[in-house]
Amino acid sequence: MLPCRGGAEIAHRFFEPLGWTVKATPISLDDAFPDWGDSRYVHLRLDGTVRLADALNQLYVLLPVLDESKHYWQGPDEVDKLLRSGEGWLTDHPDKDLIARRYLGRSGDLTRSALARLAELGDEVDDAVEPAADEEVEQPVEKRIPLNTQRHEAVHAVLLELEAKSVIDLGCGPGQFLARLVKTSAFTRIAGCDVSARSLQQAGRRLHVDRMSERQSDRIELFQGALTYEDPRFAGFDAAVLMEVVEHVDQPRLEALESVVFGEARPGAVVVTTPNSEYNALYEGLVGMRHPDHRFEWTRAEFAEWSDRVASTYGYSVDVRGIGERDQQLGTPTQMAVFTRG
Repeated sequence: MLPCRGGAEIAHRFFEPLGWTVKATPISLDDAFPDWGDSRYVHLRLDGTVRLADALNQLYVLLPVLDESKHYWQGPDEVDKLLRSGEGWLTDHPDKDLIARRYLGRSGDLTRSALARLAELGDEVDDAVEPAADEEVEQPVEKRIPLNTQRHEAVHAVLLELEAKSVIDLGCGPGQFLARLVKTSAFTRIAGCDVSARSLQQAGRRLHVDRMSERQSDRIELFQGALTYEDPRFAGFDAAVLMEVVEHVDQPRLEALESVVFGEARPGAVVVTTPNSEYNALYEGLVGMRHPDHRFEWTRAEFAEWSDRVASTYGYSVDVRGIGERDQQLGTPTQMAVFTRG
C-alpha cells in the first residue's frame, strides 16, 4: 500500500513500459462509506523478471514519484541521484519528463537541469526534452538546440569532408548516429559496434533492419564487441567514430583502446568527441560530471595533450575543434579531435 497521486492509472504508466505486469487497486477512503470515493492510496503489485539491481533502482525513483511529495530539502545532488538510479531505463521511458518533474518536486531549476542532462546523455535519447511552457527561461542557444544534435551534425560533416565511404561507429549505443549515416548515400558501408547487447537491439529496431532489402542490409552491420580488445571486425574502414565514448573507459584501460583503434584497426581517420569539463561551470545545478558513468572529463588542455600523444604514437595528424556555443573563457561544451593517417 502506498500513496499514488493520480490514481492507479499513473502506476500503470510508470511501471508497464519497464516490463512489469502491474496490478494497482485503489483503496477507498472508508469501506463503510463507499460513496466517499477512493483515497490517494493504492495497493500495488508488480510481477516480472528483472535484474535485482535494476528493480531496486526503478523502485528508488518511482515510489517517491508516485507519491510526488518530497519530504526533505532538495539540492542539486538530487539530479545526480535521479540520473544515477535512472541509468539504463529512464532515458527511454515515454514519461521521463513527467518522472523527472515529480521526482524533483517540480522544482523548476532542478527539473531544467535534469532534462538538459537527460538530453546531454546523447546516444541514449532521441531528442532534447524541452521545459514546460511555464518553466521557460532565457537559455544559451546550445540548451535549446540539443547538444547531441549539434554533435551528430558536426561529426557527419567531418565524415563528408574526409570523403569517407566506409564508416564504423565504435560505441554506437542505440543507433542514433547510425540512422543519420544510413540516410546518407555517400556512405556505402556502415558498421555499428557496442558492448551492450540491449543497445544493439535498440539500434536494430531504430534502423528497421528486419524490413531492409537484401541490398540495404548488406550495407550495414551491427555487432557486439569491446573496444579494449583486438577485433578484426574493427579494421578496413575509411573512418571510425568514437562519439562520447572515451570518457566511459577507465583511464588505466584507455591505452588498450588506443592500441586497438589506432594501432590495430588503423582506419584512415578517427573522429573523437568528449565533454569539455571546463564548460560544466555553465550548467545550472550540475554537481560533478555530466553523467554518472563518466570515469573522467578532460579540460581542453588535457584533451589536446592526449590527442597529440596518440597522433604522434600511431602516425596520425590531428586537428582539435569545438562543438556547440562557444564561451569566451570556457570554450565549447564538446571538444572534437579529427585524426587523419599520413
